[in-house]
Amino acid sequence: MSIRYPNGKAYIPKQNDRNKVSKKNSISYGNRGMSLEEDINISNEYYLAKGIAVIHKKPTPLQIVKVDYPKRSAAVIKEAYFQQASTTDYNGVFKGKYIDFEAKETKNKTSFPLKNFHKHQIEHMGQVLSQQGICFALLRFSTIDEVYLLDAEHLCSFWYKQEHDRKSIPKSEIEALGHAIGNGLYPRIDYLSVVENIYFVH
Repeated sequence: MSIRYPNGKAYIPKQNDRNKVSKKNSISYGNRGMSLEEDINISNEYYLAKGIAVIHKKPTPLQIVKVDYPKRSAAVIKEAYFQQASTTDYNGVFKGKYIDFEAKETKNKTSFPLKNFHKHQIEHMGQVLSQQGICFALLRFSTIDEVYLLDAEHLCSFWYKQEHDRKSIPKSEIEALGHAIGNGLYPRIDYLSVVENIYFVH
């Protein structure tokens, strides 16, 4: 089956790295070579297995453009395109609260480009905040392998000021306003422990 992005470029799936997870020798606490999304997905599987939370990645919608019917009882998708997601990457429930967040990474060392976010994602985050949901972004500086949780309120503020201000968030601001998340093994990125300390402290 041919799957393409909205710009027409063919989608080439990455080699599955999950088989490497169980091998102790393959785990390094520096740059493990896995994407932020892969690390979050594995962390979410851990949370689910332990009954800590139910959080999933939202599927990217597909637009099917070509279907073959080799049999009356079966249809084969021959060509499809990824559509642009209308909200954020992840959502779910943790300790009775709705969780919604976006995950992004950059190779920049001193700032995080706001162009990594889309207007509809920022608008969605604002809507979640208006309903008292927990909403944030997980930001990874991949070159130095640092991950921060930044509340959506701060992210939205930077986004809407960019027309009259800089087009990126300085790392110093992320360090001051956000919360660092250390690397681990089980889970890989324990972002929920940070969420608990921020949003559940009475």
